[in-house]
Amino acid sequence: MTAISHFVLQVFQLGPFDSIDTCAWPRQWKLHISVWNPELSKENAVTAVLRTDKSEIESELPIAAPAAAIADPGPLGLAAFALTTFLLSCFNAGLVAKSLEAIVLPVALFYGGFVQVLAGMWEFRKANTFGALAFSSYGAFWLSLAAYVKFVAPGLPANGAASATGLFLLSWTIFTAYMTVVALRTNRVLAAVFIALLATFVFLTVGALAGSATIGMIGGYLGILTALLAWYASFTGVAKATPRKLVHPVVSNTGA
Repeated sequence: MTAISHFVLQVFQLGPFDSIDTCAWPRQWKLHISVWNPELSKENAVTAVLRTDKSEIESELPIAAPAAAIADPGPLGLAAFALTTFLLSCFNAGLVAKSLEAIVLPVALFYGGFVQVLAGMWEFRKANTFGALAFSSYGAFWLSLAAYVKFVAPGLPANGAASATGLFLLSWTIFTAYMTVVALRTNRVLAAVFIALLATFVFLTVGALAGSATIGMIGGYLGILTALLAWYASFTGVAKATPRKLVHPVVSNTGA
């Protein structure tokens, strides 16, 4: 048994208030042992500081590998949200004929939905609670909206479809309201995105519940504003993460 193994064995055989005799250890070892509460695990109750031969310690004790850094998923999530919001808002504002509105569905499913949920999962990896909640939730919003428009809305009774849409939007308005309060703690651009988004949801919800096309159109224009702000936030994020000078591969012009 090596010295390190023998030391670890001694530590885990300690009882409450026991101490370890360090006289037999080599002089270059500096030991500090602290055992206080018998209800605590030995891992938490024992503190050991060892300074000895580096190769022996590395061979005996596993060293955790540092967590690999990942790129900032924020610009991706914001871009996915902005593009999908812009497309739908153009129809809500009456700028594009409603007969072409089906083009929003695949974008909402894949870019606004799936990609934004992925951005939310990566925000979890970066321990960003706000970003994880926002991207995951709004990604799910676009997925659920695509499913609602494609599979649910056509089967609703004509006299209740507007109320169902209004209730759907009202739920997301409530969520956006408290996310806007939290966004005020972040930065001005992100706060502006959420303020505009909240206004968009409010007008779309009121327009759907009241059956007012005019209020719905105002919500559409506010949605375009929201998309532009989100695009700007995405731009600033990717610009900040990209070096000013990009190194391009050099291609020789000389022939063989």
